[in-house]
Amino acid sequence: MAKVVVSRSSIAPRLFLAAAMLGPAAAQADIRQAVETRTYAVSGRSGAELLDAMDRSGPRHGFLTRAIAQTKYKVSWSFDVVAENGRCHVRDADAVLSVTYVYPALTGRPTPALERRWRKFMTGVRKHEETHARLAREMVIAAQKEVKGLSVPEDWRCMTARREIKARVERIDATYEARQLAYDAREHADGGKVDRLVRALVVGP
Repeated sequence: MAKVVVSRSSIAPRLFLAAAMLGPAAAQADIRQAVETRTYAVSGRSGAELLDAMDRSGPRHGFLTRAIAQTKYKVSWSFDVVAENGRCHVRDADAVLSVTYVYPALTGRPTPALERRWRKFMTGVRKHEETHARLAREMVIAAQKEVKGLSVPEDWRCMTARREIKARVERIDATYEARQLAYDAREHADGGKVDRLVRALVVGP
């Protein structure tokens, strides 16, 4: 059986911390989410042929393998930081979570039985990828809670506050990255949900 996986790729939020560190006050912290879905075509007369097609055309997973599907996400932050009487306050932490899904799209004229297996297969694949996106959103919410309300004394230029914001966001990011990896490990293990999805597609019920 070809080695094909479903995967997740993140762009760490620390890469976007420079966005609007000082700016106009916002009413309250917010998360805006932008979602894009891309597809690539696969065709075949059997589940094994479809799996081979995904192995050839799916999004890259590392240097040597392809993925069945993929969730990419990045976070752009905007912090409302203000200095008052020598103390620096973080009044708001807004974020834009950008999520891109990549899925295979069945083309051609599969048999009714194969098409039913494919629909069931894709239901499971989408659920897996959407869980990665949900974890990413939970990460953003957790980081907002850690940062909003931060107050640093004797920080006239908010330099210490900026460093603390960066450290807190990166710490939350690392925690949720570990959760993402643990989720994948469970799903991809022998007998895990992804393994069962692939086997059901190839072998049938």
